[in-house]
Amino acid sequence: QVPLVESGGSSVQAGGSLRLSCAASVYTYRMAWFRQAPGKEREGVAFIRGDGRTTYADSVKDRFAISKDNAKPTLYLQMNSLKPEDTAMYYCAADPNQDVHVLDFRSYHRWGQGTQVTVSS
Repeated sequence: QVPLVESGGSSVQAGGSLRLSCAASVYTYRMAWFRQAPGKEREGVAFIRGDGRTTYADSVKDRFAISKDNAKPTLYLQMNSLKPEDTAMYYCAADPNQDVHVLDFRSYHRWGQGTQVTVSS
């Protein structure tokens, strides 16, 4: 499988911004960002299709933006107005096995290794 490599995680204060990257090495049509906090289930954050259409979790809508550079090819997650509850390991995923539940982690088998985001109050 083509590896997915995330980067960009860091520690920031509440209200700050971060941009996460996920290098795919080959073009990938459908990709997503997930996050997982300790003791919690992996949560879908954002999804993007090859035509640029996006889907967001309600908890990040209007604060986060997912995008892709198909030439590189790299997936991004711009995170603004960060809150302490955004603290988690963030993962990118690719090629869901269906088109409906694209923010359900059970739809994916390709994952990166994760990058840690910590937001302090």
